[in-house]
Amino acid sequence: MDASKEAERGLTDIEAYLYREAHLQAARQRVAAFTARAPGLTREQKTDIERWYLDEQQYVARQVTEHISDRISLAEEQHHVRFRHWLRGTATAMALITAVMLCFAVMLGTLN
Repeated sequence: MDASKEAERGLTDIEAYLYREAHLQAARQRVAAFTARAPGLTREQKTDIERWYLDEQQYVARQVTEHISDRISLAEEQHHVRFRHWLRGTATAMALITAVMLCFAVMLGTLN
C-alpha cells in the first residue's frame, strides 16, 4: 500500500474514532443528566445505569453501522450488475456496428 493510501486510511480511522468518541460523550452527558434527576438512586445504581446505557448505545451504533454497510454493499452490487449489463449491450452494439460496416466495405469494394 503506498503512502497516500495509507494516510487516507489513517485519516478515515481517526475520523471514525472521533465520531465514536463524540457519540459516547453525548451519551455520557445524557445518562448523567438522567441519573441526576433520580435522587433516590445510590452511586452504584447510577453507575450500573450509566454502564448499561453506554453499552446499549454502542450496540445500537454498531447495528446502525452494519445496516448502513449492508445497504451500501447491496447498492454497489446492484450498480455493478447494471454496469455489466450496460457494458455487455455496448460491446454487442459495437460488434454489430463493426460487422455492418465491414459488410458495407466489402459491398463497396466489389462494386468498383
